[in-house]
Amino acid sequence: MPDATPLFPVTTVGSWPRPASLLRLLKAKNAGEIPPEVFDAAADAAVLDVLRLQEEAGVDVVTDGEQRRDNFYSFLADRLEGVELMTMSKLIDYAEDKAYFHRTLKSLDAPSFVIKSPTVVDRLRVRGSLAADATRFLRAHTTKPIKVPLPGPYLLARSIWVKGVSDGAYPTREALAEDIVAILRDEVSRCAEAGADFVQIDEPVLSNVVFGKPVAVRSFMCAPLAPPSSDVAGELRWAVELINAVAEDAPVRTGVHICRGNWSRDESVLLAGDYTPLRETLDALDVDQWVLEFATPRAGDMAIFLEGPDREIGLGVVNPRCDAIETPEEIAARVRQALCYFDASRIWLNPDCGFGTFAERPVAATDVAVAKVRAMVAAARVLREQRVALAV
Repeated sequence: MPDATPLFPVTTVGSWPRPASLLRLLKAKNAGEIPPEVFDAAADAAVLDVLRLQEEAGVDVVTDGEQRRDNFYSFLADRLEGVELMTMSKLIDYAEDKAYFHRTLKSLDAPSFVIKSPTVVDRLRVRGSLAADATRFLRAHTTKPIKVPLPGPYLLARSIWVKGVSDGAYPTREALAEDIVAILRDEVSRCAEAGADFVQIDEPVLSNVVFGKPVAVRSFMCAPLAPPSSDVAGELRWAVELINAVAEDAPVRTGVHICRGNWSRDESVLLAGDYTPLRETLDALDVDQWVLEFATPRAGDMAIFLEGPDREIGLGVVNPRCDAIETPEEIAARVRQALCYFDASRIWLNPDCGFGTFAERPVAATDVAVAKVRAMVAAARVLREQRVALAV
């Protein structure tokens, strides 16, 4: 990361809402109605627009807004041979408990016809790159440091392997994980070569492991809705093993993003609980930064970090799922709380999660996203000025 990065850098978790015209072209491309080049040209324009909004707002570390992606991990269906994009309604035929599957989707406000999940149907082979090509395009148009979000290995091994669909290619999810780790390790290096400064490994399903209620019969769900395992400790150990294998010797700053769900604006259906059950896991991750949500009461108290964390924290200071714009004063107050546990040089400011995680169901409008980012930038400016004043 360039030395010019200021104190309290402002960034985003990754996604921004996509324009309606781009969504129409995405559907047309997926249906085979237009050549991929037509969508790519429109996506290039959308990325440049999102980049302009970030730069004008004063964001310190930019992303491409995930404009080319259907959601934060389903885009792999375009990038990996052996993966097919399926809606929840299609996958119900493979659920072991169909009634439970329907009840859970309904209770969690997750419509089966909107949310799509990549599903392994054959051996994995990379088409081009997962994100390196997109990174190269972004680097050609900005001098700002670049963050690249990638779906994490535990998320993928757990969510894209479906019994009855995937076991012909990979008999177990552990067998699948070997190929996933190799692909992601290579992609981190390729993104660095393309100009990335920070690779964020998205592992939202970790919160489901510790906060979700175990179920007796396994039903397939998309990533944030993946069924909890009864062997929580074993799942967490495996997650650490996979993530560390991807991040080992990475040539860029790495971080792991963990949230409690970003598919609905109804906070009551999302997971809740502080980070205590994940603290040991966080400590065991060989990454530079924890990207964590703290903008809502569901995330609990930061006091669990009283025992000397040695990582950076990407501090969630605005809630992407509501239209109310947090004031710079409110954001600065949350950062001051974090200063009780983290050195100022280790605190980054970001939203709790993406503004447009699912292309067809963004949790925020573009004007709301811009306003929230501007508020973070204003808060960071105040905090920097105060630190300078204290040092004089």
